[in-house]
Amino acid sequence: MAQTNDTEALVRFLITSLVDNPDSVDIAKRVSGDSVSYEVSLHSEDVGKVIGRQGRIIKAIRTLARASAGATGEHIDVEVLG
Repeated sequence: MAQTNDTEALVRFLITSLVDNPDSVDIAKRVSGDSVSYEVSLHSEDVGKVIGRQGRIIKAIRTLARASAGATGEHIDVEVLG
């Protein structure tokens, strides 16, 4: 379970490093069986910075989060709510 906390800290670090308003970043964790979803709420001006062109940045964040939790066997997803 400590691995999930590390994954959440990784997602928070990556997203707050990208945005202009890091204080407005809120990450909600939803657990369903062996699936964990991180729902990221942030300032509307920062949504494009997190998603990136053609979704490349959010895809990279998802890849890093899944690699971080790979040893636990959990399925990780990161969603941007805006």
